[in-house]
Amino acid sequence: MRSTGSVDETLFAPVGEPVHELKYRRVLLKISGEALMGERDYGLDPVVVTRIAGEVKSVHALGVEVCLVIGGGNIFRGVSGAAVGMERASADYMGMLATVINSLAMQNELERRGVPTRVQSAISMQAVCEPYIRRRALRHLEKGRVVIFGAGTGNPFFTTDTAAALRASEMGCNALLKATKVDGVYDADPHRVAGARRFERLSYHEVLARDLQVMDASAISLARENRIPILVFSIFETGGFAQVIRGEGRYTIIEDEP
Repeated sequence: MRSTGSVDETLFAPVGEPVHELKYRRVLLKISGEALMGERDYGLDPVVVTRIAGEVKSVHALGVEVCLVIGGGNIFRGVSGAAVGMERASADYMGMLATVINSLAMQNELERRGVPTRVQSAISMQAVCEPYIRRRALRHLEKGRVVIFGAGTGNPFFTTDTAAALRASEMGCNALLKATKVDGVYDADPHRVAGARRFERLSYHEVLARDLQVMDASAISLARENRIPILVFSIFETGGFAQVIRGEGRYTIIEDEP
């Protein structure tokens, strides 16, 4: 996707679909920090942030309760810092701070569009956002606010994938949606491997056994334990988020075997 030009606001007009016709009523959307870079090598691409906020607004307008977890890899990755000799725990804390920067950027764009949003951080920084309090987060969702969970789990050695599965479990979400650059799960990178096989449906066990790298093993195991289906779709497909919520479009679903 090109990272230049403006975004057509009409692409994200409210659909007005009754909640009872939707497949999922409360969901957590996991977005990687790298997705926010667009075509850049580092940082935030305002066009991409605007586009993703439009996707979230379109789903919020349907009456769906939405919460988000955003990675920080566009700014700093703890694993990368540790690889060059930085102490791993310190590097992971730096990565958590990067996720809060991304969360605040997304909050700003959502509220600019009229979507009430709260950021809650697992690391206390009350000057810029709320501390993570489960019951308060649930209340925000019930009031129709989008909640963005920053700073991962608040602990080093855990990824934002695991934080997403944890928060989805705590919030009682009907589904965990993993937004990627491709339209599902493949057995190899389809951008690099011609003929990579795409899966329509997988079990949690198959993902772990095949080492498909959809999310880390802790996140998959946590989702399986709490029976939360994982839906993998392309965030760069216009209207794709809303389509998945209605059980339409192209995506891969990961859940227990029948």
